[in-house]
Parts: sequence; C-alpha cells; structure tokens
Amino acid sequence: MTPETFRQLALELPEVVEWEHHGKPDFRVGGRIFAALGWPDEGWGMVSLRPEEQAVLLRDAPAAFRRSVGRWGETGSTQVCLAEVDAATLCPALRLAWKGRAGKRLLTRYGEQLIQRTG
Repeated sequence: MTPETFRQLALELPEVVEWEHHGKPDFRVGGRIFAALGWPDEGWGMVSLRPEEQAVLLRDAPAAFRRSVGRWGETGSTQVCLAEVDAATLCPALRLAWKGRAGKRLLTRYGEQLIQRTG
C-alpha cells in the first residue's frame, strides 16, 4: 500500500480532516487524531486503537501491525507497515480507530453505517 492509498482510505471516513503533527500528516475526527502517516518513517502509518483491538490485529496480521514503542503502544497506538498491509486489512482498523475518537454525536450519526461498510 502506498501512503496515498492510506490517506485516501482515512479521508473516506465521515468528517475526517487531514492535519499535521510534528511535520507528519495525521487524520482527525472531532479534532482528535485517529491515524497518521510517516511514523517512524515513510514506510509506516499509525492507527489509535484500544489495547484489546490492538491485540487482535497483532495476533491476526503480525506482519502488517506492530505495537508502537513505550507508553503509546501500551495504550493502543499501533504502527502499520504499508508494505505488508492491504485495504481489506487496513479499512477495519481505520474504522475502529475512527470510532474510538469520534465522540458520541458522530457515533450516533455514523456508527451503524461504518459497521455495515465493507473493506
């Protein structure tokens, strides 16, 4: 997957804006970062998950996902190896990350639509 494809998939989610954090592109919903590109380098992305969601991805797709280092990783920050992930694997992770940051109003408005959406 290319960074541009990651970007397009993130921006397809409702009310997402692209911003920048420490000189790297990030993706926000309701002002909160749920995904990013370029961490730790250009071959990687990041999704913010709950630790139990992260554990499932690490178990099911260990080549595509790894825990971020330190406290960030312990709280669910998950790195995505762009060379190893495909859209069918990344889309559910992006949706989980979006849902974890969206807030009640957006979840009420879009949550069911995201559950029904396929990769």
